[in-house]
Amino acid sequence: MPDSYNLGRQQQSAPCMAIATARSVSVKPAQIAAKIDNGTRQQIEGKEFIYFDGYWVRYYQPLEESLAARKSLIDHLTRRTFHHTEPGINTPGHRLDEARDAYEAATDPALKRVNAAMLAGALFNRATDIFTAIVELEEKGVKISRQNELMRDCGGYFKEALELGKQVKHHSGEEGIDELWGEPFRAFTIPINAYYESRFIKVSQTMANIDQIAKVMNDTFGERNEFVGISDLVNSYASAARHECETMKSDRDIFDIWPKFIAAGERLGQFQMVTETNCPTEYAFAIEHARQTLIVGRNLINWVARARVPMPMSTRQYIQRCEALKQQITCC
Repeated sequence: MPDSYNLGRQQQSAPCMAIATARSVSVKPAQIAAKIDNGTRQQIEGKEFIYFDGYWVRYYQPLEESLAARKSLIDHLTRRTFHHTEPGINTPGHRLDEARDAYEAATDPALKRVNAAMLAGALFNRATDIFTAIVELEEKGVKISRQNELMRDCGGYFKEALELGKQVKHHSGEEGIDELWGEPFRAFTIPINAYYESRFIKVSQTMANIDQIAKVMNDTFGERNEFVGISDLVNSYASAARHECETMKSDRDIFDIWPKFIAAGERLGQFQMVTETNCPTEYAFAIEHARQTLIVGRNLINWVARARVPMPMSTRQYIQRCEALKQQITCC
């Protein structure tokens, strides 16, 4: 499996040079050609990839345009959205009115946010219930146009859920990932081909976010004697995370990629620091903080890769934590 990062971000090379990079063949500066255009597709080691913003992303053929295919896509995206968000928000669609009444009656801001999340879940379920009925009617020969009242209601529910989705947090509690909530709505409103392209772009942005976090980790720990060898583990985990986020679960390759992703994360989490004996209390406290910060970075890469969307707020918070840590351990 080629390394998506090396294929694009650092080389910015022509497609033929990208293959050479993937196979660890040295590329002389004179061989590097013009920047690759976004949307360029090519075969790399027997698999098809598409290029966006410095990254080669695994390409998957879009589903054929039909209401049945759109329903299958929306169902998958809705399940995925619930999987990556906080628990308790998957309110059944038929209880939409109750969820709305509870949201409108809530006055405490903390409670109202959770009620908003539950209402968003109910709206998603109601929209998918309607769309399921539309597909069933089409399968019986009844054609439903985009102007039909049911279609308008379905789109309205998705749109309202998208707005309320800003109140929903990732299951880690770190931040909202409203971009994930927008995917079923986009899959409903735009052609399937266009939706797939938007996902390839989002995966490339996710890869960039993974590399950003890995760089911060390397800058923070890589030069410390207590963390000798940590950069190799961080880089291996980032590489595995990039492959994980670009690979569909239906792809046979997931049986190779997922174990490597999990094992690389475990190795990083089990890293043993080399610390001084009889060290001062301040030093011991700082190094323990460093160990915890390393795990936080590992977890953040995990969340970003599995959600397949960037987490900018959590990344900024992690960068700030690492900057504070560097000042703390410099004094030790």
